[in-house]
Amino acid sequence: MNVDIWSDIACPWCFIGKRRFEKALAGFPHKDQVTVTWHSFQLDPSLPEHYDGTELEYLSQRKGMPEDRVAQMFEQVTQVAAGEGLAYDFSTVVVANSFPAHELLHLAKARGTEGAADAVKEALLSAHFEHGKDIGSRQVLIEVGTAAGLAEADITAALDAGTYRDAVRADIREAQALGIQGVPFFVLDRKYGVSGAQPAELFAQALDTAWRESNPLVMVNAPADDSAGPGAGRGDDELNGQACGPDGC
Repeated sequence: MNVDIWSDIACPWCFIGKRRFEKALAGFPHKDQVTVTWHSFQLDPSLPEHYDGTELEYLSQRKGMPEDRVAQMFEQVTQVAAGEGLAYDFSTVVVANSFPAHELLHLAKARGTEGAADAVKEALLSAHFEHGKDIGSRQVLIEVGTAAGLAEADITAALDAGTYRDAVRADIREAQALGIQGVPFFVLDRKYGVSGAQPAELFAQALDTAWRESNPLVMVNAPADDSAGPGAGRGDDELNGQACGPDGC
């Protein structure tokens, strides 16, 4: 079963959604048969490479909200994140355009070992929301990429040449074609969509529903053996496939 996830590194709910989905997947009986693919999405493509201001100032200006309301929102999101084991620190968040980070994610998908893309995604989100690192910085991207097993020379070459720019843009166009307007957004087997950082229980239900849809149960009954006569060699009860139910056996 395939799960495609659209998200942005500069999205606090995307990290929370990642944790909740992982919790659901960990308890899914068929988790070893689930392939997760990360896709790019940008909440604000217009951001410059370097923004001269804080996250609070940026969101206040972008949303047209008073700074005290934005600060209250930060506090609420921080509490929710803490419930998922994440230590958000909005006071140190560096506002940066996430496009180069998405390029690194695509490099990890194309050239990395199994799990490299998830490791890069995890490290980028943590760097941004927990450690106050500049995800637009070349040095930070090299640190994240090499920690996930990518070669520094490959990272530098790909970012310099813009090797994966078209791949990032293709992800964003696909999201638009699917009608995705916000992230995180989860698509299961190209049929079921889950929008937002939903509770782990809902993700578990979605996984189960999608699995049952693609792997319907086929009943197998004992073949009849008329030539041997009814119940030959065994009791009739055994041949009848006896079972117990809510009303008894």
